[in-house]
Amino acid sequence: MLQTHSTLDIADEDQSRAQLYALLGRLLTAAPDTGLLARLTQIGGDDSELGQALAALSAAARRMEPSRIADEFQDVMVGVTRGEVVPFASYYLAGFLHSKPLANLRGDMTKLGIARQEGVPEPEDHIGSLCEMMAGLITGQFDAVADLHEQRRFFNAHIAPWAPRFFADLEAAKSAAFYMPVAKLGRTFIDIETQAFALIAAEQAA
Repeated sequence: MLQTHSTLDIADEDQSRAQLYALLGRLLTAAPDTGLLARLTQIGGDDSELGQALAALSAAARRMEPSRIADEFQDVMVGVTRGEVVPFASYYLAGFLHSKPLANLRGDMTKLGIARQEGVPEPEDHIGSLCEMMAGLITGQFDAVADLHEQRRFFNAHIAPWAPRFFADLEAAKSAAFYMPVAKLGRTFIDIETQAFALIAAEQAA
């Protein structure tokens, strides 16, 4: 959904963060195709909460047909007039779409050299787009280089205030089968990022 540029050499830990953001962005903006589902079936897990979430997502990819997941995505994320969840920051933070949170995001996008792709109808404050933006900020895909301070600022401004509530709503959506483990993965990862950025802020303040 975004126009990107060259990437930077980054640490393995940050590459893993970017990959998780990119995966969430892809799954939250469109139903996965057969190729992505095949890759998801190969994901391993571990005993950590994040590892368990990844293992649950992999298991869902193995047991569900692509057509069923596509129908689920339509019901949960899109709907006829709206889906079971509304994946936009403006809705969660202001109660309606195309409001101040979107305007604030667009201002930051301009500063950071982030341009939306032509032909994408959804507002930029879609949770999937925000995950894509975080992935790009980590890997240096946009015009401006975003260090951890800038990543934290963007995360705290545009994701942290509402993403946990969104993922909780997605996890509880009555039609969510494949998207239940997607929600669990998102909720767990956002919590890890929140704690990590808080630790960085504390260390900088000390």
